Amino acid sequence: MKRIGFTALLLLFLLALNRAGAESGSLFSAPLLTETSAPSPRETAAPDLVGGFTLEVVSSSPAPGSRQSRFRVLIYHTHTYEAYTATESMPYTATEKWRTANEERNVVAVGAYLAELLTSAGIEAVHDATAFEPPKLSTAYARSLEMLRKRLEAGESYDLYIDLHRDAYSKNNGPNTVEKDGVQMARLLMLVGKGTGQTGAGYDEKPDWESNRSVAQALSNRLNLQCDGLCRGVALKNGRYNQHVAPCCVLIEAGNNYNTLEEALAAMPALANAICALADGQIE
Repeated sequence: MKRIGFTALLLLFLLALNRAGAESGSLFSAPLLTETSAPSPRETAAPDLVGGFTLEVVSSSPAPGSRQSRFRVLIYHTHTYEAYTATESMPYTATEKWRTANEERNVVAVGAYLAELLTSAGIEAVHDATAFEPPKLSTAYARSLEMLRKRLEAGESYDLYIDLHRDAYSKNNGPNTVEKDGVQMARLLMLVGKGTGQTGAGYDEKPDWESNRSVAQALSNRLNLQCDGLCRGVALKNGRYNQHVAPCCVLIEAGNNYNTLEEALAAMPALANAICALADGQIE
């Protein structure tokens, strides 16, 4: 992704949040980013966020052994082209319905913003924006698994693996957004695979789904503590979703195709808060 493009996206999003905060006294306030004055993650004050929990910037040399000094998060997107309802300020060219290769308009932009928030809070966040969908959507999980294996073989390890997606709309899922201090946020869903629906063909290795569910439930609880109904809870599925690579994997659905990109972005500060609480040992 070109930096200037994502910065322009953040400018539009943060302007909207600042405007909402000015009108309602919202805790959603954030410094504007520019290409020439992008904040250093460890030198610039991080935004105040929802739920009375503030992302605090740590020093450039965290205390040895502190949780945040060793907490690492990997964010990636198996279904990279998943996109939201286009708006006048956030248009895109669709590759097919509800999908675009434009990283400034699809779910990659949501992951990039989450990574920036976590980095600003002293979490070591790695964002992999590789497009796993081409050449065939149905085999995307095989390609994201290859990425995960290469990282593991290179000696990388993470305390939290997030496969960030965009869900499909269903009227049975309730309202599309929740409001906090005048800001409309897309609702989130934690998804954990038990691996019971896949056998053979190399799928004999199963996820430690109970450990994954524990992490997902902790994040869900923290999100709903900040804003009731922000997370739809934890869904257990039969698939594996590559969650066998570690006992700290979760697939997160950030809104659905009827949400806007702005609404999905607006939910990321609360998710960053929950991850920071996990890193600090405030939730288990």
